[in-house]
Amino acid sequence: MTRRHAAPEDPCGIAQAVGVLGDPWSLLVLRDVAGGRTRFDELVAETGISRKVLTQRLDALVADGVLARRGYSERPPRHEYVLTALGRGALPVLSALQEFGDTWLLGDGRPDAGAATDSNEAARVSSLVGEAIPRLHALDPVTDAAFTVVYCYPGNAFPGADEIPGGIGCTLESCTYRDRLGEFATLGAAVVGVSTQRASEQAAFAAVNGIRFPLLSDADLELTTALRLPTFRAGGTTRLKRQTLVVDRDRVVRGTLFPIPDVTGSVEDALRLVDDLRPTA
Repeated sequence: MTRRHAAPEDPCGIAQAVGVLGDPWSLLVLRDVAGGRTRFDELVAETGISRKVLTQRLDALVADGVLARRGYSERPPRHEYVLTALGRGALPVLSALQEFGDTWLLGDGRPDAGAATDSNEAARVSSLVGEAIPRLHALDPVTDAAFTVVYCYPGNAFPGADEIPGGIGCTLESCTYRDRLGEFATLGAAVVGVSTQRASEQAAFAAVNGIRFPLLSDADLELTTALRLPTFRAGGTTRLKRQTLVVDRDRVVRGTLFPIPDVTGSVEDALRLVDDLRPTA
């Protein structure tokens, strides 16, 4: 495929990527399409971009194979924009930019599995309440239960965990959810764990520790990028900070917990949050 912005005279991968994704508006459009805002008016409202410039950027991203147009109405004719395989391949670029901004421009440059309560990251997680989790290509953390408690964690026994604030406790967190799973079920809630560890690593951990609920791998950073979840790097890997979302069966985030200073206390907090969200008789 011949891409509109390719720079074949320069074999550097960075130069090739900048040719496709180097425009700031294109990155923001890609960010918002990844977050489920796939229609023209939604993108105008979210980015603040002019309609003319947005049209140009969408045409360029389609020409470069990053996005594809998909019709959703025949009369009148309307279409939306969805990520291609190439577009999904660019998600780690967006995640890296997010992490760089959070860590080095808005933070002190040190990795941290948590955050200050008044941080930009905390505000971003809090703002997810009322937002819907889009349908993703590789994983879906939302169950058919009335509520799904989606707890995100850095990873089990990852390198350098004991040197990073908030890094230790992933095994304890998962096992506490395991031990209190029946209490969540009584409230009509399912539990799902998400990390960027490989699925094989999660499966091995679940088998050893008797975890009876799904542990999903977001190694491709689809969910992370879609919701702009806070991350940090450790052991050469992008890892999710510890955070919890309570989602209803319509995929709407109804409550969040972040930062999480106490892993076992956060399970109690999640139970309380679900109980508070249940409809009264």
